Amino acid sequence: MASGFGALFASIAILSACAIIPESSPPSTVIPVPPAAGVVSAAMAGVSQGPSVSALGIGREDAGTALAAFIESCPQLLRRDDVSGLAYGADWRPACEAAVNWPLDDAPHFFQTHFETVRVGDGSAFATGYFEPEIMGSRTRKPGYVPVYAMPDDLVRGWPADTPASERTGRAPLGRYDRDGNFFPYYERAEIEDGALEGRVPVIAWAADPVEFFFLQIQGSGRIRTETGEVIRIGYAGQNGRGYTGIGGVMRERGLLGDGPGQYPGSMQGIMAYIRENPREGRDLMRLNKSWIFFRELRGDGPLGALGVPVRREASVAADPAFVPLGAPVWLELDRREANGLWIAQDTGGAIKGVNRFDTFWGAGEDARRIAGGMSARGQALLLLPKGTVARLNSAQ
Repeated sequence: MASGFGALFASIAILSACAIIPESSPPSTVIPVPPAAGVVSAAMAGVSQGPSVSALGIGREDAGTALAAFIESCPQLLRRDDVSGLAYGADWRPACEAAVNWPLDDAPHFFQTHFETVRVGDGSAFATGYFEPEIMGSRTRKPGYVPVYAMPDDLVRGWPADTPASERTGRAPLGRYDRDGNFFPYYERAEIEDGALEGRVPVIAWAADPVEFFFLQIQGSGRIRTETGEVIRIGYAGQNGRGYTGIGGVMRERGLLGDGPGQYPGSMQGIMAYIRENPREGRDLMRLNKSWIFFRELRGDGPLGALGVPVRREASVAADPAFVPLGAPVWLELDRREANGLWIAQDTGGAIKGVNRFDTFWGAGEDARRIAGGMSARGQALLLLPKGTVARLNSAQ
């Protein structure tokens, strides 16, 4: 989702971040509260000094992984405009310059030296999970395989002829022009599946399983493994401009999800089971999501997040840049122990919005799918910001 990755993933994404309903975790007394009306940044939500970094008890391995991700983020962190209102690019320079030559086995001391903790709002946090799916496919077309399309040349922005001039403000919607020069919405999922783009749009690869590919689109990035062993990494390139519908929410409204007779678990695995056991209804359900994701082939050792750097397993987290500077370290203390610890905000997601809302990245593979698909955690979050940030923000009030 994207966002850069999954972020789309949600982003994607992100599956729970993309309206997939993860398996519930034990009840928590910490309930995330949406930001009050008009609260559009961390500075407006209010920040307060948290405990010292040394009091967090960051482990050496956890800190080392986070430091490596922080180093990759620094070039973007220094040049990006921070819309959270918390820090300027120059604030990060001392930490970024020191990080390059800092020994990874002494990483806890790095964070203790250069950062202080900040609580945004009351710190109540909610975290989901996303991953990089890997599906089977081919470079060449095979019976039953579905195309993985690159960006179409005719997907553009424009205004329908009947849109009054007074309403033509902001970014024009996505769509296409017909031969007569009339602007229309772009093809929706059902039309694309029925061949609307066949022979007109480049195909990167062919996916063996339409259901697996549907969920890869929700994630916004993934890998295709061919029968020859080649691994094709694909990332989000664009979207058809049609609205996203989370099929997990639809299934819940229809009473298909739950613990009762005939119901399915509210996880990605449960939703996929319903679709496979009810192929006709499942196809119609997927087509309710008119959104279609186009991809580009990626080179490198990891999927790219919104920050433009690879996201890393158990190190990268998606966040709302209005409340977390992208590239900043984040400390999570949640009721799902595997998500606790130090993360680096390197991605965004369509559903990852508001104060202390996070989407944790778990890499690729079956364990990543399992953890991300069932991740729903509540607890507390702290941001690690350059020392002196709180004093500067307080003096500006």
